[in-house]
Amino acid sequence: MKFREILDQFGDAATKNSLTFQPDQNPEITGVAAIDEAISGNISYVEGAKFASFLSSTAASAVILPGDEKLQMLATENGLAWIATPEPRLLFARAIALFYQPYRPQATIHPSAVIASTAKIGHDVYIGAHVVIESGVEIGDGAIIHPNVVIYPDAKIGDRTTLHANCTIHERTRIGADCVIHSGAVIGAEGFGFVPTRTGWLKMEQSGCTVLEDGVEVGCNTAIDRPAVGETRVGRNTKIDNLVQIGHGCQIGAGCAIAGQAGMAGGVKIGNRVILAGQTGIANQVKIGDGAIASAQTGIHSDVAPGEIVSGSPAMPHKLYLKVSAIYSRLPDMYQTLKQFQRLLGKK
Repeated sequence: MKFREILDQFGDAATKNSLTFQPDQNPEITGVAAIDEAISGNISYVEGAKFASFLSSTAASAVILPGDEKLQMLATENGLAWIATPEPRLLFARAIALFYQPYRPQATIHPSAVIASTAKIGHDVYIGAHVVIESGVEIGDGAIIHPNVVIYPDAKIGDRTTLHANCTIHERTRIGADCVIHSGAVIGAEGFGFVPTRTGWLKMEQSGCTVLEDGVEVGCNTAIDRPAVGETRVGRNTKIDNLVQIGHGCQIGAGCAIAGQAGMAGGVKIGNRVILAGQTGIANQVKIGDGAIASAQTGIHSDVAPGEIVSGSPAMPHKLYLKVSAIYSRLPDMYQTLKQFQRLLGKK
C-alpha cells in the first residue's frame, strides 16, 4: 500500500487535522513498527522532541509526527515521508488496524461444547471446544466464546462480545454488547463477605450480580466480584488491565482506565473518566470523583475530589507528593544536621 493510499484510509482523521506530507514522497508501506525497530517499508511514529534522535537513525520509510516543525524538518532531511497530527499515537493506532486484524473464528459450535437445552444462542455465534454453557444463559448475536469458557446459569452475554479461552462467567452476570473478556478473568464470582462471630467467620451469601455495560474490556486474570445484595457495575467503555481486583458492590463509571494490579475493596464508587495507574489500592467505601487520576502505587484511604491528581501512600495531592519525594532523599543529611544541632545544644 502506498503512503498516500494510507492517508486516504485515514479519512477524516487526516483532513480535519491539516496533515502534511511531501509531494515527492510516496513510498510503499508494507507494515508498522516501533521507531527504533522499523525496517524499510514500515510506518512508525514519534510523540515529541525527546524522540528526535530516532528520526536520524530509523530505517522506517514513513513516520507520523506531532505538530513540531523541527521534527518535521529533521524527517525531511533524512528522506522520510511524514504526516503531522496533534495526536500521533492515535493515528498510529489507525495505521496498525490497516495491517492487522485480530483472530476471529467463523461462526460454528464445536461438537465437544456442552450447552444446556434452556440456553438461548443468537445468530452467527462461535462456541469453541469444551465450552460449558449452563441453563438459562443467553448469548447475543455474533458473540465469540473461545475454548474452555464456563458460563454459569442465567448469565447474559451481549451481541458481538468476545470471551477468550478459560475465562469464567458466574451466575446472573450481565455482560453488554461489544465487550472483551480476556483469558483467566473471573466475572461475578462471590465477593469476600464474612461476618466475624465469637466462634469464627460466618459466610455471608453473595446473592447479588455483576454488570458490565457495553464496550467494557477486562484483562487476563482479573476478578470482578458480585456483592451480597445489589450489584457490582462497570460503566460503558471502561478498560481494565490484567490482574485487577474489583471488590463486591463497587460502582465504576464510564470511560475509566484501570491499570494492572490495581485493587479496590468493597463498595468503592468511581466516577467517569477516572484513571488508576498500576498497583493503585483503594480502601472500602471510598469515593473517587469524575476525571480524577491516581499515579502508580497510590494508596487511597479517603475520598478524592473530581479532577484531582493523587500520588503516594497514603494518597496526597500530586504536587505535594513531588515535594515530599524531593525531601525524602535528603533525609539522611537532614538527620545528621539535626544531630549536630542537638550536640551544640548539649542534648544527646
